[in-house]
Amino acid sequence: MKGLKPLVLLFLLLLLFVGGMLVFFWSAGTESRAGQPMKVGVFVYDMSDPFMATMIDSLNLLADDAATGSDRRFYFNVNDAKLSQTAQNRQIERCLALDYDVLCVNLVDRTSAAYVIDKAMEADVPVVFFNREPVEADMEKWERIYYVGTDAAMNGTMEGQIVVDTYQADPDAIDKNGDGAVQYIMIEGEFRHQDAVLRTKASVQTILEAGIRLEKLDGGIANWSREEATVLASGYFDRYGTQIELILCNNDDMALGVLDAVAEIGLDFSNVVGVNGNQECLAAINEQKMLGTVVIDAPAHAELIFDVTCALLDGSDPQQLISNMTDDRIVRAPMYTVTKTGTQ
Repeated sequence: MKGLKPLVLLFLLLLLFVGGMLVFFWSAGTESRAGQPMKVGVFVYDMSDPFMATMIDSLNLLADDAATGSDRRFYFNVNDAKLSQTAQNRQIERCLALDYDVLCVNLVDRTSAAYVIDKAMEADVPVVFFNREPVEADMEKWERIYYVGTDAAMNGTMEGQIVVDTYQADPDAIDKNGDGAVQYIMIEGEFRHQDAVLRTKASVQTILEAGIRLEKLDGGIANWSREEATVLASGYFDRYGTQIELILCNNDDMALGVLDAVAEIGLDFSNVVGVNGNQECLAAINEQKMLGTVVIDAPAHAELIFDVTCALLDGSDPQQLISNMTDDRIVRAPMYTVTKTGTQ
């Protein structure tokens, strides 16, 4: 028994040594992780979209400003899906495999949110969806899912109100032929896309509820594209000519496409309304070449995304820090209208 005591003592010393080494390596690993930049994957449906490009520029500026004079370092990896949900899924999978801390996702196809959520849940990485809102059932799948964006129906309501306000101030400015009805064209974003459907329905409903008669001459889908809208508008002007009194567009890029067609044909036509607040559209409104737009403040939108992301990186609850976040973990970006007569 006496011979066993030195062995027991040696064994205990070895345990203490190994345990001390384990603590050292765990602590060293923690310090090393703390010294690394916090990694955020940003996934955009299409960076050729001017609105999205402006928002991402603002997001990058916010990250740079936050890191200036601070120990906090951010690495925002922006991924362009180029309109492919398959490509976006691969980009997300890669960032999850590389242990990213937060995902900020602007879906190509909002019906694919469930796949993204499932992958994020497996990796326990929170997701901030933006600009394209997942369906309610997907938002309910996990408590670490957030959405930052505007209310698409309100976009449409405000777009319709631009027409209502103009008509009520001067009916002849809209009803050019004086027949008591407004003959209009509707140019939509995407087939069955939530924002396109809601903006289209709400804009028309707002005008009708104001007691203004509408007659739809035609309409088509331009996939949020300036070039496609130009082609559509050229065909409409060729077919209907001066019968067209108003053109409603689901976004500003398509509104610019209409203005391109107007310029190419050489028409005197400015009753075009859009959504987003594109700088080129704001200039056209100021020059009386366009009726108005609903401005979605891209920098303010980016700031909300950044605030939610930072809260998650800090381990905080965004619902406790973001004043206007709902119980459903949704925060709405601010909007306002700009028309020929000013800002509202």
